Amino acid sequence: MSEPQDRPQITLITPPAFELELFPDQLARVLDTVEVACLRLALASRDEDLILRAGDACRLVAHERDVAIVIENHVLMVERLGLDGVHLTDGARSVRKVRKDLGADAIVGAFCGISRHEGMSAGEFGADYAAFGPVGETSLGKGERVDFDLFEWWSQVIEVPSIAEGALTADLVAKFAPVTDFFGIGPEIWGADDPVAALKALIAPLG
Repeated sequence: MSEPQDRPQITLITPPAFELELFPDQLARVLDTVEVACLRLALASRDEDLILRAGDACRLVAHERDVAIVIENHVLMVERLGLDGVHLTDGARSVRKVRKDLGADAIVGAFCGISRHEGMSAGEFGADYAAFGPVGETSLGKGERVDFDLFEWWSQVIEVPSIAEGALTADLVAKFAPVTDFFGIGPEIWGADDPVAALKALIAPLG
């Protein structure tokens, strides 16, 4: 196995919707089996009460296991729910203001699509990481894929950690492992009968 600092860590991404009666136990099983650095609450809902209840349940599971938890975009929910930070999906646009609002200790991450420039700007504005994707083939969005070259260049030049995510396969995990700091994994496993087994198979190349 690689040295721990050389092995990319896992950011686990929740499904966009889940059953509150079932998902926390499922999440706990994953976190108890596979080492995860951060949990990203990525709910599609605009229902404030639902988000609060889901965030509360996921925070309890994550923090009991010393796993940081961030929420997609809902900056005001961070303090309200006692979360560790926010994952912004508009590239660098909001980073500077959100960093000021949440303070130096909060995690502020930015999804930057396939744009190296957007990632560099996010880092300059105070983002703790830049996420790029999709890495694999997908018919979602514009169907664009982030180039391996972006990660290779980023790993050599930029100190801000990177996350590779989107349509990952075990082969892509093996390919990108030397050039990324994190893999963002979620949709690849939650549809499986056994998400733990699916995650283990996906990250098997990491050793």
